[in-house]
Amino acid sequence: MTLRPPLVLVVLFDDVQSLDVTGPVEVFAGAGLASGSAYEIRTASLDGGPVRTSSGLALVPDGALADFVPRLMAGPVPAGGPVPAGGPGSAPAPDPVGTPDVTLLVPGGRATRSPDPRLVDWLRRYAPRAARLVSVCSGALLLAEAGLLDGRRAATHWLVTDRLARDHPAVEVDPEAIYVRDGQVSTSAGVTSGIDLALALVEEDHGRDVALSIARHLVVFLRRPGNQSQFSAQLAAQSARREPLRDVQQYISEHPAADLCVESLAARARLSPRHFARAFHAETGTTPGRYVERVRLEHARRLLEDSSDGVERISRTSGYGTPEAMRRAFVKALGTAPAEYRRRFRPATAR
Repeated sequence: MTLRPPLVLVVLFDDVQSLDVTGPVEVFAGAGLASGSAYEIRTASLDGGPVRTSSGLALVPDGALADFVPRLMAGPVPAGGPVPAGGPGSAPAPDPVGTPDVTLLVPGGRATRSPDPRLVDWLRRYAPRAARLVSVCSGALLLAEAGLLDGRRAATHWLVTDRLARDHPAVEVDPEAIYVRDGQVSTSAGVTSGIDLALALVEEDHGRDVALSIARHLVVFLRRPGNQSQFSAQLAAQSARREPLRDVQQYISEHPAADLCVESLAARARLSPRHFARAFHAETGTTPGRYVERVRLEHARRLLEDSSDGVERISRTSGYGTPEAMRRAFVKALGTAPAEYRRRFRPATAR
């Protein structure tokens, strides 16, 4: 008997965020090219009909969600007991030749704010049967509405973290993480973090080198750890309105090893240190010191991932001065030391 490849089933609905669908799908598709071991990637809507994304694109699914219930029912009965039978959409008997290796992916979009009760009910019934249950962006709201995140840690887009925590107090919401993995359930933050989570799942299945090969092919940063903040320095801070402050932001990004104290940066902006600090915070939403910390961390990460420079050299060129100062910054921000970060996220072929 020839075993079917693992199934990645993507749930579709009107007003879905297109990148939440296509980003992870490109990662899983790339795994087949990079490893020679393909996933079976399928999409499904409630009734099998086409859906229109929030950007206006029309997506035609492979079928209705009900068409994939036999594949989901091939797995072992979940810890909560068997899926209820009876009524519309009730489950058929388990498929004796199926594979339990199903990844069910629920994307986000505007419709997650007021979800279709039929979709929530389908998720409540059948999603626990998946080997891995994944949400991207505000898709976590759908999982929470179905009761699938109760007692778990979860991430979602920063715009809806407060809503998720308020409406579903049984969920432990992590407002910073780009993704969270809690048992069989994985949740990710806004849009592109779905790519990071998909890369993590591919690494689990096929190894680090395959995941990093896909990341390079897609021209994204090498896989970010899940506990990294949702925001880069440039995303977390708004672009300043006034040109002198924008010039300072650019200078910081291009010269992380320079003297970037408030006094020095204020001189470049031709402002007093006190006025500069107030203006920078007012226009970017963060302090100059915090902005510098994030830029230096990102610079060091890229060098650890992409270069053969030693930790001591990287600490100098990234503005930390000493390896110990850089180690403290990495542990505080990422929960890991620079050497361990490099071991995890640098491809073996680059060593």
